[in-house]
Amino acid sequence: DLGRDPETGKRQQWTITIHGSKKDAEHELRTILTRIEGGIRVKPTKLTLGEYLEQWLRDYVATNTAPTTADGYSDIVRSHLIPELGRLLLNALQPSHIQAYYARMLERGRRDGQGGLSAQTVKHHHRVLHEALKYAVKHGIIIQNIAEAVDPPRPDSKEMVTLEPENVHIFLEAAHDTPYYVLFYTALYTGLRRSEFLGLRWRDIDLDLSTLSVVQTLHHIPGKGYIFREPKTKRSRRLIDLSPSLALLLRGHRANQELERKLLGRLLMPDDLVFSYPDGTPLPPNSVTKAFGKLAKSLGISGIRLHDLRHTHATLMLKQGAHPKVVSERLGHSSVAITLDTYSHVLPGIQAAAALRFDEGLQRYAEKAPSERVG
Repeated sequence: DLGRDPETGKRQQWTITIHGSKKDAEHELRTILTRIEGGIRVKPTKLTLGEYLEQWLRDYVATNTAPTTADGYSDIVRSHLIPELGRLLLNALQPSHIQAYYARMLERGRRDGQGGLSAQTVKHHHRVLHEALKYAVKHGIIIQNIAEAVDPPRPDSKEMVTLEPENVHIFLEAAHDTPYYVLFYTALYTGLRRSEFLGLRWRDIDLDLSTLSVVQTLHHIPGKGYIFREPKTKRSRRLIDLSPSLALLLRGHRANQELERKLLGRLLMPDDLVFSYPDGTPLPPNSVTKAFGKLAKSLGISGIRLHDLRHTHATLMLKQGAHPKVVSERLGHSSVAITLDTYSHVLPGIQAAAALRFDEGLQRYAEKAPSERVG
């Protein structure tokens, strides 16, 4: 009994079926009563989980997340969560349902029927479901986020793959005769995300000051085409200093683009993309990723992704003594803590090098100072 509706004065009653033991039911009852006593009420609903997830995708995800994120959420919801759990009433969802779902996904979750999904992929499913239920709690649709009571599978920790300095030069030499040379060089020397360097316009680059501004990102959504968005956070919107070699390379790249446009009977404009087809059409993000993978494979570099050029940039800067705050600002991380956590594997080496420099600095001072004894 939820008491009387403050608006209509009618008595409200709500029935929940708990699929579990008597102890589970008593626990759920205590949770409900605690929230009611705290003034937190929910509206009785006949929504199924599938109906709610579609509503969540439409009302929240589509307008509050980046296009690629929304596309990924939609794929997980419509290809996995709804077919497996969608018929359940939203307020009847139990931890056991979710735990069993994860087990099924690990065993036979692949859409091609070739076995199960990886633990990392199932963990993504957990994040999506958790976010959806969190939104439902916030808006008074359900009382608690059942996903919080479920432990997602733990993926095996994978060591970050980056290029060593000698391999950077080998990679760039191999890339030199491909259409993506300047693009890969820019990714390595700035640490930009794929959506960031594909969204760069010439107006965003000041070659006189050797700076680059990240002010928009480019995404390709199946069925919708290319979409430009603002960076996802305030820290992602940033100014990056260019190295002399990159600034010089971009000057040559712009001159080549001006010639390409001239052959097509048009001028290169400030709003034109830095990386595009000769006619100015955006490069498909997946094509760039595939081109990188093909090049890396031809060099015998296994397990490395296009995004790892960003990790390579950060790792090499930290190893060369750059302050973590500077690296964090270049990467557009929301905090230095994220940078330190992501690249914690580099820190022991940095500390050892710093200790050695400290020792050497004092040793040089000791060698220059006159030898005096107090006695």
